[in-house]
Amino acid sequence: MASARGGIPIVAIVGRPNVGKSTLFNRILGSRTAIVEDRARTTRDRLYGDTEWNGRRFVVVDTGGLELDPDDPIEARVQEQARLAIGEADVILFMVDAMTGLTPADLEAARILRRATAPVIVVVNKADNEKRELEGAEFHQLGWEETYAISATHGRGTGDLLDAIVWALPPESEIELARKAREAEADAWAEEVAAGHLDPFVVGDPEAGDADGSDGAEGPDLDGVDAEAAKWDAAMAADADEPAAIAFVGRPNVGKSSLLNALLGEDRAIVSEIPGTTRDAIDTRLAWGRSEVVLIDTAGIRRRGKVAGGPAAEKYSTLRALHALSRADIAVLVVDAVEGLTSQDAHVAGYVIEEGKGLVIAVNKWDLVEEKTDKTFDQYVEWIRNDVPFLDFAPIVSISAKTGQRVGRVLEAAIDIWGERRKRISTGELNRVLISATDRTPPPPVRGHRPKLFYATQASVAPPTFIFFASDASAVHFSYRRYLENRLREQFGFDGTPIRLVFRDRTSVKLPRRKKLRSAPVASGKGPRRGTAGRARKPS
Repeated sequence: MASARGGIPIVAIVGRPNVGKSTLFNRILGSRTAIVEDRARTTRDRLYGDTEWNGRRFVVVDTGGLELDPDDPIEARVQEQARLAIGEADVILFMVDAMTGLTPADLEAARILRRATAPVIVVVNKADNEKRELEGAEFHQLGWEETYAISATHGRGTGDLLDAIVWALPPESEIELARKAREAEADAWAEEVAAGHLDPFVVGDPEAGDADGSDGAEGPDLDGVDAEAAKWDAAMAADADEPAAIAFVGRPNVGKSSLLNALLGEDRAIVSEIPGTTRDAIDTRLAWGRSEVVLIDTAGIRRRGKVAGGPAAEKYSTLRALHALSRADIAVLVVDAVEGLTSQDAHVAGYVIEEGKGLVIAVNKWDLVEEKTDKTFDQYVEWIRNDVPFLDFAPIVSISAKTGQRVGRVLEAAIDIWGERRKRISTGELNRVLISATDRTPPPPVRGHRPKLFYATQASVAPPTFIFFASDASAVHFSYRRYLENRLREQFGFDGTPIRLVFRDRTSVKLPRRKKLRSAPVASGKGPRRGTAGRARKPS
């Protein structure tokens, strides 16, 4: 069976509700990815997770309880998700409960699985001791030869189960073998860099001279900067195959799952008018151009008061959403066009900024906005910019997930931001902009003392982080920090991504020789002027 996950085989965990599917899912992944509660029907959507055992990588899929003719309309959609997982699986784990024994619901689920083309392994869960393991022998009457008694909670028997899964997987595809070869090459390269056998290469530095881009000028001895650059280079090499991760975040019922389904062209996530339908963070890979992206659908992030006083599943779903944001590259903040951008939307955007992630604002349900004109969208943009000025760097897109209107532009903007977050500016070019900015507007005096900026360098990417060395770093006013950020954006872009400016006192910093730095042309084509920054560059 051909895998639907970039050539990686798929293992689906299915069974009736509350037999421990999500617990086994978390056990195999080694993390608490799925929400686990001691009640049935907690899991709704399909959850995917990559893992590896005995050198073989595969994707594990957690599903909702497999039932027939559920009365709840949301539960009916859960069954659709479970059946889709069965259809795409290369190996199926049929999970049952040793404590309750064989039930009519197990027999109904077995009848469904007998129509599956993939091999089925029966997993008798909650066999916490030898007595329960022996009692689980009754499940052999289901007719499948491969039956394993385990305890997903304690890990008992899971090693033998994983061995059986790897044995049942189809042979490695050409895509898997090629991926292994690339990973081995990247790991070897990263080890060489980490061992100091290779000089780190600064990506994006067009200078043919020194690595700091200062045209041969003697560079500063900045604590940690060279080490950070080497780590960045090694990480880029090791993670070359990692796709961009894009998380859909926002309040409940603004259309995040609908947007995911519209981009995929299938009902990947359950959609309902009932707020809070989505509970787990759902990862889905999507081919995009010559590569692929990971789309992460998250639960709606509620106000703290409602989360604290609500059910445990809602609390955990909010925590999962925030965790998904932390592992994403870009966040798509989905906003309801009818309600406009609310204070809770601004709070969610604040989480994005704190995490240093790229941001796209998607104004959804645009088809429901009445009496639209050619100026309506511009008015929306103006309202958002005025209400939340700290988001002025983020692109805004009007979409309709229901009709599919302009949904592709969301991914286009997100991929552009992914590149902007990894942009690296050479040190020489950065300091020419700094000289121009301080000449144009010197730092304002604070308590009768005007701080002086001497030197700047880019320490890291994703998000772009710059270190500025000053005579009195604490005296650099917030407004001037904002001014420098605007100058950097004007010169280098960084559209859609927050950038971080770190100010440090000039301690143990060897400044570049002024003569050679002054000989380099500025961006405007004119030589550097004798302003405040120029006088400050005299070597100590």
